Amino acid sequence: MSDDDYCIAVAVGNPDNAEQLVRTARDVARERDGEVFVVGVVVTPQESPFALFTDEVIAREFGGERRGVLDRAVSVASGTGVPVSGKLFVASSVARGVLHGIRERDCDALLLGWQERTRQNAVLGTNVDRIVRRADCDVLVEKIGALAGTVEAVLLPVAESRHADLAVSVARAIAANNGAHVTLLRVVESPSEESEARELLAAKADSLSGVEVETAVREGDVSAVIVAESERHDVTVLGATRRGAIRRRVVGSTPRAVGRRAKGTIILAKRGSESLASRVFRL
Repeated sequence: MSDDDYCIAVAVGNPDNAEQLVRTARDVARERDGEVFVVGVVVTPQESPFALFTDEVIAREFGGERRGVLDRAVSVASGTGVPVSGKLFVASSVARGVLHGIRERDCDALLLGWQERTRQNAVLGTNVDRIVRRADCDVLVEKIGALAGTVEAVLLPVAESRHADLAVSVARAIAANNGAHVTLLRVVESPSEESEARELLAAKADSLSGVEVETAVREGDVSAVIVAESERHDVTVLGATRRGAIRRRVVGSTPRAVGRRAKGTIILAKRGSESLASRVFRL
């Protein structure tokens, strides 16, 4: 399969972060000579009178605001050398619409925006949780912080996880397309682990050819150290983990804690299911 087949979808809805999300998706797509597919959703509850209309009529006649956000998002990637297209989907929920969109287009990856939620049983917010759990492709969840904009420094904490390679790939794409450097960070519990940690970082650095790389080993609580280091970087990219209670396994306790406490832009990377491994790992 050629790189030309790679497609990353980006779900847009909030006009405040749509452009930033598309810029991230554009960076990832450019690294793979792929394309960006922008997904917008018009929500029509099943008991709504809209059920009398076809999806095409609803999108055309009642999706004006969503269409405006979608068109502005598409324009961000237009003229940059990265093919971009977009489509409005009609569904009974945002999650259903997004999932339908990525399946229809057979996307390799999906980028979502993350807005903080206060519900105790939600990891990232109701719609995002549902999509992350059910999507067959790779999923990137971006929390846009105060430092969104020009990217000069990317933080990449390194952990043992099947999602780690995706995080490396995303960090490299962002750094390469913005002329930024990457800091590889390993957090250890004691000084006795430092030597092994530096060997691990050296091996990971080989995956970041073409970009400037620094390495750092820090001792302490994993979440606290990453949050502190993130303050000196514009973007932090984290692979999902499987620690924590069952309800948190979709992302993991450490990325979840960092995402909520860090003030900068955070991107959480979750690889697609084992049975439906995404094409990004076969390139």
